[in-house]
Parts: sequence; structure tokens; C-alpha cells
Amino acid sequence: MFALPLGDEAQLRPLEPWQAQEFLEHIDRARPTVDPWIPWASFSTDLETATATLQRYADRQAEDSGRIYGIWLAGTLVGGVMFTHFDSASGVCEIGCWLEAAGEGRGLVNRACRVLIDWAFRERGMNRVEWMAASGNTRSTEAARRLGLTREGVLRQRYPHRGVRLDKEVWSVLAEEWPAAAAGTSGEREEATRA
Repeated sequence: MFALPLGDEAQLRPLEPWQAQEFLEHIDRARPTVDPWIPWASFSTDLETATATLQRYADRQAEDSGRIYGIWLAGTLVGGVMFTHFDSASGVCEIGCWLEAAGEGRGLVNRACRVLIDWAFRERGMNRVEWMAASGNTRSTEAARRLGLTREGVLRQRYPHRGVRLDKEVWSVLAEEWPAAAAGTSGEREEATRA
């Protein structure tokens, strides 16, 4: 298994079904901030459902249609990043992220997302990376902004969650834009490392 250092005693590693107990414990800690925005967090409530969530991503990775990675801080799973959708034929993928309170304010999501975006463009030749967030999820939309993604618009009442239809913001970056977005201004780079 690989482990990529993210700085500050943090690592990015694959998150696999055999880690379901650790994943469940993490989701239970993250639930107050994650559950309102990420539907699969609502479904990962016991070992069986947590395993099923990770198995879905393992199946997607085997099909080359998605992947999931965890962020460990000093040996504890505190969040993650993922390709929720990966379509190499069309050259379009979608990334997402989540983080529990113990990992906040360190720039971990920003650094981990940059790894995924770099890989999608440079290794896999993708043309477009998308980021979708519920309109009220300001932490997610701010993360997209810090990464240099462009807000394209809002899909009104796009999906139901807990009996309410939520609007979804669409953000993206194109391969031709990514080197400039990755470089950013010096102020953006400093802010990104704190995100």
C-alpha cells in the first residue's frame, strides 16, 4: 500500500473495505459536520454499512470509475478525498472530500485534492475535474475556491437529502487551467496551506 506524505504528520492512503471499522469510528466522529452534506455518511452507521460504502468504491476502482483515499493525521483517520465519478472515455471526473474537526485548519484537504487533480490531469489525461457541493455547504465551496476552481452555476433542487431537496453548486477546472490554478498567487498559496 502506498502512503503519500501531506506534511504535518499527515498521509494520504487508499481507504479499503478491510479498514471499515476504522472508517466507521472516523465517520462517527465526523458525523456532525459531514452528515448534513454527504449522503453516504448517513448510510455508514454500522460495520456492515461502512464496509458496503468502502466496497462500492473498491468496485469503482476496479472498474476505473471512482476511488477513495483516507487522510491520516499522526496515525488517525481524520478525513478523505475521492473520485466520486471517473470517466476516462469522456475525460471528466468529479472529486469530493470530507474532514472531521481534528483535521481542520491544516490545509490537508487542499493538499490531498491537489494530489488527485494533478494525477487526473497529468497521469490520466483527464480534461475536466468537477466539484459538486450543496449550496449551503460553505466549507466545501470555499475549498473549491482555494483550489482555483471556477463556479459554473447552481443546479436547483438537484437531489433529496433527509427529506429536503438541495441545490447543488457546480465548480470545475480544466486541464489547460490547472497549472495556473495550482500555482495561484502567493496569498492564495499561503491560505491554501492553512485550509
